[in-house]
Amino acid sequence: MLNKYARAFFTRVLTPFAAFLIRRGVSPDTVTLLGTAGVMAGALVFYPRGEFFWGTVVITLFVFSDLVDGNMARQLGRSSRWGAFLDSTLDRVADGAIFGGFALWYAGGGDDNVLCAVSIFCLASGQVVSYTKARGESIGLPVAVNGLVERAERLVISLVAAGFAGLHKFGVPGIQYLLPVALWIVAVGSLVTLIQRVVTVRRESAEAEAAADAPESASQGSEAAK
Repeated sequence: MLNKYARAFFTRVLTPFAAFLIRRGVSPDTVTLLGTAGVMAGALVFYPRGEFFWGTVVITLFVFSDLVDGNMARQLGRSSRWGAFLDSTLDRVADGAIFGGFALWYAGGGDDNVLCAVSIFCLASGQVVSYTKARGESIGLPVAVNGLVERAERLVISLVAAGFAGLHKFGVPGIQYLLPVALWIVAVGSLVTLIQRVVTVRRESAEAEAAADAPESASQGSEAAK
């Protein structure tokens, strides 16, 4: 739902900014690289120190580069396999940095081994969820399911919770518990999504094999009739 509606809205909003960068000679790949670097800096500099509010502000500013670079490529008519590959690959790097930052906090100052493990699970499951779709498509299957929690949902849930949790340092009581709740939600949602995609790939592969065997069986039946 977020991919369908939020992405379309922000794409329209950011189109003038994308056009401005094009006029200044900035390439889409440059925006992709800078955006990923900014997300990694926000996650790995601020989050391990428990500075969730400011870390989320920095990350949010750079997350929008994921929409800007694609917008620029379309305006330039340069949409390519390389651009899609680079964007998708660096998305995984950025996601890893965000959940890695959470894990470092709970392994250190946050002093909570369970939440550290949950953060690592969120990191790993997010990568695997993306891999299942990519791998399924690479073997010719449509993988016609989105799942409960995709990348957009993982980021929004985690970043919104982290940003609000960071307000605890400004004197807002009790709000720090939002982040642990969000991490559990993302972990469970990612697990459900992974199961949904694995089941879908299994079903689609069985259907594809059955469809491939059908003409052969029909041909054999025709030969036997002769």
